Amino acid sequence: MVDTASKKTDTTPGGERPRLMLMDGHSLAYRAFFALPAENFTTAQGQPTNAIYGFASMLANTLRDEAPTHFAVAFDVSRKTWRAEEFTEYKANRAKTPDEFRGQVELIGELLDAMAVRRFAVEGFEADDVIATLATQAEAEGFDVLIVTGDRDSFQLVSEHTTVLYPTKGVSELTRFTPEKVFEKYGLTPAQYPDFAALRGDPSDNLPGIPGVGEKTAAKWINQFGSFAELVERAEEVKGKAGQNFRDHLESVKLNRRLTEMVRDVELPVGVSALERAAYDRKSVAMILDTLEIRNPSLRERLFAVDPAAEEEAGPSPAAQSGVELDGSVLSTGELAPWLA
Repeated sequence: MVDTASKKTDTTPGGERPRLMLMDGHSLAYRAFFALPAENFTTAQGQPTNAIYGFASMLANTLRDEAPTHFAVAFDVSRKTWRAEEFTEYKANRAKTPDEFRGQVELIGELLDAMAVRRFAVEGFEADDVIATLATQAEAEGFDVLIVTGDRDSFQLVSEHTTVLYPTKGVSELTRFTPEKVFEKYGLTPAQYPDFAALRGDPSDNLPGIPGVGEKTAAKWINQFGSFAELVERAEEVKGKAGQNFRDHLESVKLNRRLTEMVRDVELPVGVSALERAAYDRKSVAMILDTLEIRNPSLRERLFAVDPAAEEEAGPSPAAQSGVELDGSVLSTGELAPWLA
């Protein structure tokens, strides 16, 4: 049984809704791994630290900018998930995870533990299923939710109180996806996104689309028929060669639709009330950074500045009091290194 609160969480003393931030650890660490050259981030013993450094920097900046009251990170366990059981070719086109990356994920976990951050990894499910479960619980309990992930399927979770911060380049450019932004980008509501994704297919997950059907046609059909279920029900009404291709690939896109739907009821050891941010073990954090030879003073300063214990001692900053938000802008080419510095 999932440990959840039986009633909505109280608002903060200032009358604001509590804010839960959820991160897709694998997605973001993988982006950091490829965004920063490993040759510039390696210890004297040969341990690569580029994913750790990039993840930690992005983590510090996002905690600073978003000031969540609650926080958790979700990780994948393996590629052996319910989706792979249903479709054996799911993600089969992906290259083997580099050993240099896999070892860094474990070290990121150690850093998060020292920062008193709850992390989740559930056998048989992907990180985005865990995130979907926590986001659904949190919104029902009166939270505002921020999801930091590079998985576009997360757009189906967007609502009035749930926002996705999507990296558009590396881990330094985060675009804020609200319901309005999803509609601006795709001409669809967040609830319609998995319908659209099923028709479009997803090469990154090895989900085949329909020949001759791109994003524009997929969006047009969903808007015309209202939903994927209605489109399937009235498949004979879809005209032209694209319509025939749709009917010819109907079973394939129905499978896509099942696979793109996130699970929102994964059994977890704790509920969202247990995710309130807590004070770091500062000595352990420093020791981990020392061991990894991450000595950049700016990164250390930013990481320790968002320690809840330090924030309590200093009191709320003017930025926190004014409720600073990301505005959806992105950094231009060449600005990645300064943002991470």
